[in-house]
Amino acid sequence: MSRAAPAHKGQSGRVTACLVTGRKKMSNPFDDVEGRFLVLVNDERQYSLWPSFAEVPEGWSVELEESDHQTCVEHIERNWTDMRPKSLVDAMEADAAERSRTA
Repeated sequence: MSRAAPAHKGQSGRVTACLVTGRKKMSNPFDDVEGRFLVLVNDERQYSLWPSFAEVPEGWSVELEESDHQTCVEHIERNWTDMRPKSLVDAMEADAAERSRTA
């Protein structure tokens, strides 16, 4: 029984081939700076960098159409400035408004 050598992950993080079988092994697509991505957002105003080849998960919508990695990261950094979920922001604002009415 022959055993294949493990696939080798190159320093670039890109797909590499097993030296014995020649089969390709996929690295994490989120790490592929040369890949194509979408920017997704959910109802809580949380953002996600998403590989363009993958199906958009339920509860998320496309905010920035397919683009390169850097453009997507810059979009997220520009627009996701408050890490708090929208429901928390709304609750905190409602609480502050209630306190100001009773003060």
